[in-house]
Amino acid sequence: MLSLLAMCAMATIGITGGIIVMLVTQSWHFFNSEYVSVTEFLTGTRWTALQSKNIEDAEFGIWPLLSGTFRVTAIAMLIALPSGLITAVYLSEFATKKVRAILKPTLEMIAGIPTVVLGYFAVLVIGPSLQWMTDGGFDAFNATSAGIAVGILCLPMVCSLSEDALHAVPRALREGAYGLGCTPFETSVKVVIPAALSGIVSAFLLAFSRAIGETMVVALAAGTQATYTIDPRTQSQTMTGFIVEMIKSENEYGTVQYFSLYGVAITLFVITFAMTLIGQLVRRRYRESYA
Repeated sequence: MLSLLAMCAMATIGITGGIIVMLVTQSWHFFNSEYVSVTEFLTGTRWTALQSKNIEDAEFGIWPLLSGTFRVTAIAMLIALPSGLITAVYLSEFATKKVRAILKPTLEMIAGIPTVVLGYFAVLVIGPSLQWMTDGGFDAFNATSAGIAVGILCLPMVCSLSEDALHAVPRALREGAYGLGCTPFETSVKVVIPAALSGIVSAFLLAFSRAIGETMVVALAAGTQATYTIDPRTQSQTMTGFIVEMIKSENEYGTVQYFSLYGVAITLFVITFAMTLIGQLVRRRYRESYA
């Protein structure tokens, strides 16, 4: 049994290593191309890998894709983080058993909705609603509708993980705060949340990484035009959205356009890996230990 467990652990390490090797080897063909400059890739503000008919005219600046990704992610986090934390505090500290029995399954149902369904919800409901409220101020496909749908997607994750962190705070801390005359609200804000801060921050960073890596919602609702802007009303092709579009395109294997998807993929991997490391450091730095 011990050998079996060790083999399972080694298999996960091997799979991760295989993914890294695949990304590095395939992206090397992209960065080693005569049509691609690493400096242009890291600093350029135009991405026309699919729009240019001639490879000589193609531009591979990653910032339009990064801009679209962070626009969608920022909107999603503005929805998921405060709503998820407030819901977690309510469920952990204030909700009755009857209310909790209703809200918890509801959140679990949201977590079980397929992402493609949320993508079509953004296209058919959120996008037209934004256009109606602003009298056509939004594009048909835009970062806001995609960000709202991704925020709904990340909300159960933030709520569930934050609630687990709040539940882990010892009851003695709450009773001590009550003994000093604190109200339930003051106890929650000034005692429980600071004590569970490491778990809450980890939940936030995990949701952030989840939003960055979301594919189907942004592929359907954000648009296919890479734009370098902060305007959330315009189309916003993300890194994952470009990968999906490139796979569906007619570019043959071996072309620079084809290998560009691996250049984008390894950039996305580095960002999510960095977020994971930051989450680990934050958890170790602010973790509270109780006897």
